[in-house]
Amino acid sequence: MATQIHNYHLHPSTFVFVTTTKTHHSSSNFHLTQQPRIKQSTYCSNRSQTPVTKMTGAAASSVAISSSSEENSGTGQKKIVIRNEHGEKLVGVLHETGSTEIVILCHGFQSTKESTTMVNLASALEKEGISVFRFDFAGNGESEGSFQYGNYWREADDLHSVIQHFHGNNRVTRAILGHSKGGNVVLLYASKYHDVQHVINVSGRYKTEGGVEERLGEGYLQKVKENGYLDVKSKTGEVLYRVTEESLMDRLNTNMHQACLQIDKDCKVLTIHGSNDSIVRVKEALEFAKVIPNHKLHIIKGANHGFSNHQDELISIVVSFIKGDG
Repeated sequence: MATQIHNYHLHPSTFVFVTTTKTHHSSSNFHLTQQPRIKQSTYCSNRSQTPVTKMTGAAASSVAISSSSEENSGTGQKKIVIRNEHGEKLVGVLHETGSTEIVILCHGFQSTKESTTMVNLASALEKEGISVFRFDFAGNGESEGSFQYGNYWREADDLHSVIQHFHGNNRVTRAILGHSKGGNVVLLYASKYHDVQHVINVSGRYKTEGGVEERLGEGYLQKVKENGYLDVKSKTGEVLYRVTEESLMDRLNTNMHQACLQIDKDCKVLTIHGSNDSIVRVKEALEFAKVIPNHKLHIIKGANHGFSNHQDELISIVVSFIKGDG
């Protein structure tokens, strides 16, 4: 039994919930794995200094830049390093199946290519014979650069560097998928570059100003303007990341409504959202459905932001859409 994907024509204040049954794609005997969280950044106490993202362990010293011939030979997983337009190394994992077409996966805020969702989706698509590349944006995970709170458009440019790299190796990007902030990034990419025909937005945020006060606290804007930055700390007082005024304004000024209006009509967009998402509310998904011209919406009933207990439903929907069954 395949999970159905529905195309909704929504009106203001109309909420549609899809009840899904837990299904597995008939040819995907994938194994779901739980991946550890990776600490992103360390910060200096001097406000004039910027956060530094560090690569640790064997990964920091053994990353190699693969040549074109290496990328297109054989199957399995290969670590690939691609430079963005700023000269920073973006580190990713290529799930090679030998297919010409490739799917690019983009992680969310303070996440990495090793998140459960990224790994599970890549493994499932690989088993379907589709090559996949999951990577860390600059300042995240193993990639070079400093972590920034905003960087929406810059991450879209990172994605462009990745797609251009594979295009130069005679690959065709079948689809781009992003989770959470990554969902915003793939939509921004489609609005700017117009060279990908399938976009999957998983739990992206329509109003980027949403959730800021919950993360930064009351009076965050005044504090940032007075001090030039604001440190977000854990309950134990550990600095998790620094928000500069520039990075904050980058987020607040990112207009998803205007960007979505620029997406080509022949670009197929799928939005997937969980009805129990407490981080990005499901009403955000409904807004995307109103403005994106060629759009399908699938709401997974009971799923949270990370689809913790609904990974197989999420995977079934994504695989169906990418293979053209949805």
